[in-house]
Amino acid sequence: MTSPLRPKRSKVLTGVMVLYLLYTIVPLVWLLLSATKTQDDLLSTPGLWFGKSFAFFANIKDTLTYDNGIFLRWLGNTLLYVVVGAGGATLLATAAGYGLAKYKFAGRRAVFAVLLGAVAVPGTALAVPTFLMFSNLGLTNTVWAIIIPSLVSPFGLYLMWVYSADAVPPELLEAARIDGAGEVRTFFTVALRLLSPGIVTTLLFAMVSTWNNYFLPLIMLSKPNLYPLTVGLTQWSNQATGVGARPIYNLVITGSLLTIVPLVIAFLLLQRFWQSGLSAGSVK
Repeated sequence: MTSPLRPKRSKVLTGVMVLYLLYTIVPLVWLLLSATKTQDDLLSTPGLWFGKSFAFFANIKDTLTYDNGIFLRWLGNTLLYVVVGAGGATLLATAAGYGLAKYKFAGRRAVFAVLLGAVAVPGTALAVPTFLMFSNLGLTNTVWAIIIPSLVSPFGLYLMWVYSADAVPPELLEAARIDGAGEVRTFFTVALRLLSPGIVTTLLFAMVSTWNNYFLPLIMLSKPNLYPLTVGLTQWSNQATGVGARPIYNLVITGSLLTIVPLVIAFLLLQRFWQSGLSAGSVK
């Protein structure tokens, strides 16, 4: 007899999970193995096996030093866009979500309707209008062309609104006001601690979105020294076609592997806060 505490295993669901696991793991294994190969081995050996020579560390060195170390410049640009853009988006979403959840004012329902509509609109649909607006302002080919659009996160605002509604008890805010604390002091000393799981979750979503941003930098920037990693690696890949083509696929693949390392580290360090934030949001 099956115990209610130990649900019966489903072979169908187990098979689906195995297929999903392979679907997610195989590309990562291919990337790891390909980063150990030379340019010739990449085109002459099986994708899911090692090459004739182990060139992992040589590939890393060549990636970091190729074209006067432009990869490190792209990495620095990406970190700048993530720290200022994603960090600013999280701060704005937290403050706005808390305000919408805890204060009643005229037009609150209209803000909610606009917010839901903004969540449904993909960012790529707004890229061209954003480019035209920034072009008229003379901000294209500057870091602000990437940072300012990244500060707007409708999904992050919605997430913080929903999370703030239950994570911060009204009785606690009333007690802080009775003790003489102002609204700003209450927000920074009381609410922020209770909102930390939601803030970390919003930060991770914003960070991944900004880190993987490709289309907006592609149309906003034409100077290679302002590129993020996504656009820069694409430029390296495009060297394989056209007159005087010089394929450097081994450097593109190694650069792609190095690109995901900071994201993996961030997820591992913030995993505890991230999981609790998602769980809390799923039941509200």
